Amino acid sequence: MARRPLPRILSTGTEQLARSRELARTQFARSRELARTATDSASDVLHPLITITRGLRRLAAAGRRKWADTPKDRRGPLLFMVASVILVVALVPYGPLLAVITLMAAAAWHGRDRAPATPEGPDESQTERLRSLYEALVPYFTAADDPAPMYAHGGEWDKAFPEYTFDTTGRVSALVVRYPAYFTDAEPQARARIEHLLAAKSGRGREYHFAWDEEGNELTVTALAPLPTDIAAQRFVTTPGETVLGFTDPTQVHRTLPLTHGEEQLDVPPVVWRTGVRSTEPHLLVMGQPGSGTSTLLRSVALQALQYGDVVIVEGGSTGEYACLIGRDGVLAVECGLAGALASLEWAATETERRLIAINRARQAGNPPPDDTRRPLWILLDRPTAFSHLAAADHRKDPQSLLQVPLRHGRAAGVTVVVADQWDAMDALSDAVRQHTRARVVLGPATKEQLEAALGALPHTTPVAEVPPGRGYARLGTGPVHRLQVPATPDPYDDATSDAHRQAVLDLLPPRTTPPEAEELPRPVLEKTEQEPVPAEAVAAETS
Repeated sequence: MARRPLPRILSTGTEQLARSRELARTQFARSRELARTATDSASDVLHPLITITRGLRRLAAAGRRKWADTPKDRRGPLLFMVASVILVVALVPYGPLLAVITLMAAAAWHGRDRAPATPEGPDESQTERLRSLYEALVPYFTAADDPAPMYAHGGEWDKAFPEYTFDTTGRVSALVVRYPAYFTDAEPQARARIEHLLAAKSGRGREYHFAWDEEGNELTVTALAPLPTDIAAQRFVTTPGETVLGFTDPTQVHRTLPLTHGEEQLDVPPVVWRTGVRSTEPHLLVMGQPGSGTSTLLRSVALQALQYGDVVIVEGGSTGEYACLIGRDGVLAVECGLAGALASLEWAATETERRLIAINRARQAGNPPPDDTRRPLWILLDRPTAFSHLAAADHRKDPQSLLQVPLRHGRAAGVTVVVADQWDAMDALSDAVRQHTRARVVLGPATKEQLEAALGALPHTTPVAEVPPGRGYARLGTGPVHRLQVPATPDPYDDATSDAHRQAVLDLLPPRTTPPEAEELPRPVLEKTEQEPVPAEAVAAETS
């Protein structure tokens, strides 16, 4: 049976719709430009009238102030003198006309724009700085066979830098760089050379954001303001399943959170990590150097997770960073030893399987998930590779091997795994941890190789040598790389902690469920219950 061709109106409908949209966009731009031109012309024509009106208003205000400052016993003679002057002016030939001219002249004088005129263009020092940047870019943006090079020694820098902004110190804060079309802006090495040069010439000690426009052959350089480091831990305005990792720049994040910053209220753009059944990045990996703030981030995540779920903490450093959480409501275990870590992680794996089976049975029966599987379970591991070395020396099972089930099936079972470790133990992380932790955070100073290995992509900013604790980068899945500053969540039992930050953390801690005199490291119950065999097809259908 021959296929009938579609009507022509259907085949060309998309083209007509695109053409109509383009025509509407052009007409809107033309009307906006016409309105702007009409506004400028009207302001030029009415500028004298606006100046005189402003002057009359200022003269009237000065008269009212003079009248208010005059004592009451002298107001009568003042009125008599003003009336005499008005009478004399009215009797003098051409007096009213001269009075009006004099009043208009005085109003024009007092209504003039008194703001100091801003100089057009950069001053001498700024011009010298721009010329230095231009000369430094000549070897990179010049080709030997270019008949009309944009960059040449002694050339015109104003054509290469159409827009520029300086800060109060005289350094470049924003710059638009035009470059020739033959520059290899698609190669990361070529970009890195230009970014390093511009960061060094514009002023060290600052972070710069680079936005490459390959189609327009333009590079926009922006000096980023430092992120606030003194935002204390607090209850964030989020929904269940959202965790605030920290705060970033408003360049790529269009959402803000209301925060309490001392006595002020601020709206700061956050980096929000979403977990749960529909999350594409259900697990998190944090890397950094000692003292970079990895434990601070885990404490912040734990305090937010305890609002809606249960937490199991395994600490390989044995430094007592999470002692404030022992015995709290929702904290199932805080383990610092190898035996306790193995027991807790084995229970977590068994609990993940139990939840997965229960959810699968309920779905096969057409029922909602059971209530005992809806409360999220968080497994937080700080330096688990330290237990790997101990387990290998004691010929015991590696604790990381027990994370395969929570990592693989945690998203469907409501189990979230957060792993934090140091750079020297990067190679000791198991393959399951590397493959299933799609949300990544890097804190502290790091090389480009380390950033690319952890995040999978390089940030669009230049890292600085010295960064405060909790400063780094975050990338959720295949999204962009964000600058990150972790909220100040220190150990409240540390003597070096400020009183304000200590009290902020103590206010967020859940109430204790274990008496202080009987407080020990709680361990989850590991008694195995008998379970009915479940067909393999059901589990495979849930985990596929």
